[in-house]
Amino acid sequence: MNRYSKQQIQDTLVDKGYKYFTGGKPYNLNIVGVRNSATGDKVTNAFDDTMTVSYADNNGEEHYHEYKCTTDPGKHWVENVMNKSGVAILKPGQYRGSHQIGLHQGKYEALCQRKPLSVYRDNNKDGEYNLDENTVETGIFGINIHKAGSREKGSTQIDKWSAGCQVFAIETEFYEFMLLAHRAKDNWGNGFTYTLLDSNELC
Repeated sequence: MNRYSKQQIQDTLVDKGYKYFTGGKPYNLNIVGVRNSATGDKVTNAFDDTMTVSYADNNGEEHYHEYKCTTDPGKHWVENVMNKSGVAILKPGQYRGSHQIGLHQGKYEALCQRKPLSVYRDNNKDGEYNLDENTVETGIFGINIHKAGSREKGSTQIDKWSAGCQVFAIETEFYEFMLLAHRAKDNWGNGFTYTLLDSNELC
């Protein structure tokens, strides 16, 4: 059962002045992550967010998919920061053309960051995500959209799977997503817009 609806996603993007892709050739993907606001700023270390994809296929039929994911870094990297400024937490917003199909850590195809993104930096290791505007940095940080492990039922704990990346919990769902990305690439080129919303922003 879906948490949200295609209409909610579309209405929210339009309401915020973001681009919602429609018309033209098929597979004009709207890739939208929804961060679960119900957990507050607590580091849950769980895949409790949602990746959504909306598009029209070759027949003009509209589709909407949801996938279990995390949009937050895992507990391991919150407590063992790699950057002296702190762990990266992607700031909500729309990032036009921010990603492209490439190799995640040189291992497998994923959507890899190619244009600047904005992140909060949290280095106090207090078990909460500190979303302080004064810590925001914008740049190329390797914030990719990739998968966790290969367990059949999916990963349950984020742990080391995300140091700021947007990560699918279930491998088969990730490969379904990447199939859509390849279809989009064939029609629109190798550039993908990623939008991150907080769930309490949804219309």
